[in-house]
Amino acid sequence: MELRKKELLELVEKIMQADGSEQEIDEMIDVLERNVPHPQVSDLIFWNEKELTPEEIIEEAMNYKPIIIPPLL
Repeated sequence: MELRKKELLELVEKIMQADGSEQEIDEMIDVLERNVPHPQVSDLIFWNEKELTPEEIIEEAMNYKPIIIPPLL
């Protein structure tokens, strides 16, 4: 299942508002993690130094690019 940006935004808003049981929140986080390239998207929500809006969280999560180290020759 691939979610659109609007759906991801709604998901982040629900997670941030703790809209559901602990199990439901965990399931929402799992869905979010499967739909964005950022490996620690939950850290953007719960542990970020700067408090981000849901829109900023989605932007950062969607724009994540891993650092690729070329092999030594």
